[in-house]
Amino acid sequence: MSDRTFTLDEAQVLLPVLESLLRTSIDGKKLIEAVDAELQETAHRVFLNGGMFLNIVHLARRKAEREKSIHRVRDAMAEIDAIGVQVKDLDVGLLDFPCKVDGKVVLLCWKLGEEGITHWHGPEEGFAGRKPIDERISKSRKAN
Repeated sequence: MSDRTFTLDEAQVLLPVLESLLRTSIDGKKLIEAVDAELQETAHRVFLNGGMFLNIVHLARRKAEREKSIHRVRDAMAEIDAIGVQVKDLDVGLLDFPCKVDGKVVLLCWKLGEEGITHWHGPEEGFAGRKPIDERISKSRKAN
């Protein structure tokens, strides 16, 4: 995990890139889950029938799609991490940006679908403790 902190302006500028990476991760996760469910259903049918003919080409193709998707998700998540942003919930697309305010680190909080970063919370509070961005947060600058 990175020790990088962001100002509100820096975090806002990164949103388009992060949204793209987040969507790649979410879509990949959905594909992985769909293939897993398909393979599990196939294994269940084989078990119930005591064996059966399978379309091996189709199953191999789906497994290959799954593997590619795993790599895409890992790469996208690694890129988000390298930027210094924290993925808090991949299912809803929740990101936190560490921000130093009055000598303490708070987390600027953004959820996929929101127009911009409008909330923050303390490191121990989580999403439920979100508060609207106030002047203290919006005027916070990097310490040099």
